[in-house]
Parts: sequence; C-alpha cells; structure tokens
Amino acid sequence: MGKVILHSAVTVNAAYEAPTPEEWLELDNESRDASQDQLMLADAMLLGRKTYEGLAALWPTLGEVPGMERFADRINSMPKYVASRTLSAPLTWNATLLEGDLTESVTKVKESSTLWVSGCGEFAQALAQRGLIDEYWFGVHPHLWPAGPRFFDGFGPLRLELVSATQYKSGVITLCYRPANG
Repeated sequence: MGKVILHSAVTVNAAYEAPTPEEWLELDNESRDASQDQLMLADAMLLGRKTYEGLAALWPTLGEVPGMERFADRINSMPKYVASRTLSAPLTWNATLLEGDLTESVTKVKESSTLWVSGCGEFAQALAQRGLIDEYWFGVHPHLWPAGPRFFDGFGPLRLELVSATQYKSGVITLCYRPANG
C-alpha cells in the first residue's frame, strides 16, 4: 500500500506564493539534495488542475537549467495523476486524468503507488478534508510576506504529530507531520 505525501514550500507565516520569483527558495546544496531525495520516494505525482497546468508548462524546459537536471529528469519522467472537473483526456506530460469520485480514484491509485502532491491550494484542501493525506512535508523558508494566500486558509481543525524536523544552512527547516489520528 502506498501513501499520499503533500510537499510544500512555505514562508514562516505560511504564504505559498512569492510576491516575485526572485524572493523564493533559499536552497543550499544540502537542502536541495534533501528535496531531491524526498522526491525519489514517490512513484507518481498527484495534482489538481491548476498545479498540473502550471507545472506542465514549466518543467519540460527546466532540464536545461544548470542544477535542475536531476529534479527535471525525475519530475518529467514520473507518471502524473490529475484531478479536474474541467479537463478531458488525453493529457500531456505523462499524465492521466482521474475519473469519478476523488476519494475513490485516489484510494485506488494509492493501493500501488506512493503519491507526491505538489501545491497547497484548493486541491490540497480537498485531499485533507477527505483524510487522504498520510504525510505533510513543509519546507519552511526564512521569509515573511505581507500578503498572498496562506497554506490551508480556512481549513481545520486537524491535529498533526511531528515525525521529523531538519534544519539546513540556508535557514530552511523541513518539517514532516502525520495526522495524529493515525
């Protein structure tokens, strides 16, 4: 049996969209390598429509960016499962559209795959509300942003238990949680 791992980069005050691209991601070699190692644990990606469309437009070109080759090779080659009420099959970028009820379709894929969820908006909330997320991995970056969407705004309560915390030279802290109810 696989699991669903939600992975998100956030600021100290839980913002997940940078005011400008230059203000995002404080990765040193150690934290970058750890993020890549975490990605290697997954068999496939699980995405909502908005994240799928954004990543599919960007990642196929990132293999040419120095330092991004390993990430890009892994992400581009992974199977992707996309939940959407508006897209229709077939999808590009090695992606399959999930059909029917979200809980049933994710549970079925999870039977044979560990799924990596990227993004923390509406889709992540839908998964959390249905109890489908087994682990929450937050890369907390040393920034405070005055505006923008916050992770899980309006969602809860959900009690989490800390599994691990790792601090990196860049100031990034990776926190791994599981739902406290098992």
